[in-house]
Amino acid sequence: MSYHLKIYHSDKDFPECWSSTVGNHNVMLSQEYFCALHASLPSNMECFMVGFFNQNELVGGALFQYIDFIGFRKSLKNDSGWNIKSLFTGFFIKDVMILGNNMLTGQNGFYFDFSKIQVRDILIVLHKAIGVMQSEIRKTSLIIFKDYQNSLAERFKGKEYDPYFRFSVQPNMKLKIREHWETFDDYLNDFSKKYRSRVRAAKKKLQGIEKRELDLDSINKYRNEMNKLYHNVVDNAAFNTFFLAEDHFGKMKENLDEKFRIFGYFSESELVGFYTLLINNNDVDTYFLGYHKELQKEKQVYLNMLLDMVEFGITHQFERIIFGRTALEIKSTIGAEPTEIFGLIKHNNFMINPFMKILFPAISPKTEWVQRRPFK
Repeated sequence: MSYHLKIYHSDKDFPECWSSTVGNHNVMLSQEYFCALHASLPSNMECFMVGFFNQNELVGGALFQYIDFIGFRKSLKNDSGWNIKSLFTGFFIKDVMILGNNMLTGQNGFYFDFSKIQVRDILIVLHKAIGVMQSEIRKTSLIIFKDYQNSLAERFKGKEYDPYFRFSVQPNMKLKIREHWETFDDYLNDFSKKYRSRVRAAKKKLQGIEKRELDLDSINKYRNEMNKLYHNVVDNAAFNTFFLAEDHFGKMKENLDEKFRIFGYFSESELVGFYTLLINNNDVDTYFLGYHKELQKEKQVYLNMLLDMVEFGITHQFERIIFGRTALEIKSTIGAEPTEIFGLIKHNNFMINPFMKILFPAISPKTEWVQRRPFK
C-alpha cells in the first residue's frame, strides 16, 4: 500500500485539486470553511486538515480538532462547581483530539473518493493519521472519532480499533423534505389538526417582530449584539467545550458567502434573535443561534426559528435539513426525526482506558425525551 498523508496548518497550503476531490462533497471540509475556521477559532481550539495520497494523487481528506479543556475551564468566569463532569475533565481529561467537527452534528470529519481507495484502506490510513497527529502535533488525553451512523461505525473493526470504546450519543434530528412540499403551506397541510393549530398560534405570537437576512456589513454592525444573544443560549448548556470567537459569524460569511446564511429577528430596531445555516450541497445544516431570553418565552422565538428554517429548505428545494442533537423534543414537533449516531473514544492512559465504558456515560448521560409525531 503506497498511501501517505500530509498535514495542512493553513488553507494556503492546500493542493489545487482539493476542492474537486474533497471540498465540493462537504462544505465543512472545504478550503473556504477551513479558512473561516482558522480566522475565528475558539481560544482553546486548534484545527488541522489532513490530505491522503496514493503516490501523488489526492484520494481524501480529514478534519482534526484539538480542544484544550484545562485552558477553557480557567477562562470561565463562573465555575459550575465540583460536579462529576468537572471532576472528570479536571482529573482525567486535559485535552482531546477529535477526528471530526465538534461545532456541528454529523459525519463531517472526512471524505474519500471510493473510486480511488477501498474502505479497508480508509480505516488503515485514518488510524495512521491518528498516530501521526499524536506524535507530530500533540499527544492528548482523549482521542475521539465523531458522529457516525451505525452502518459506518460498524466498519471500524480490527486490532487497531480494539482499544476504542464505541458509544452512542443523542440522536441527530433530521427533516427529509417531501417532494410535494412546494410551499410552506404544503408542509403544514401534512400536519394533524393539533400540530397545525400550534404552528399557527406560534406564528401569531411573532407578530411585531421583523425578520430579515443579514449581509456581511450587517453582521459586522450587529456583532456585539449577536455575541450576547449567542451567550444567552450557550451559557445555559449543561456542558460546554468552547465558546465562539466574537468575529466568528463575520468570518464565516466573508469566506463562505452564499453557503453561509444569517437571519435576524428585530423588535423595532433592536436585534432580539438570529439563526445561522450552512448550505452543504443538497442539505441545510443548522448552525449556531441566539435569542433574547424574555422575548423567547413571550414570542416563541425558537419555535418560529425552526419553522423558518423549514420554510427556507422548502423554498430553496433542498433535500434535508440537519437540525443536530439538541432540543430533541421541540424539533420533533416540527417533523424532524432522530437518526442514531455513534462514535469511538480512547484514553491515552492505558490504566484509565479500560474504564471508559463506565466513565463516558457519567459525563454524557442520555436525555430522556418524548418524540412527537406531527404528521397525519
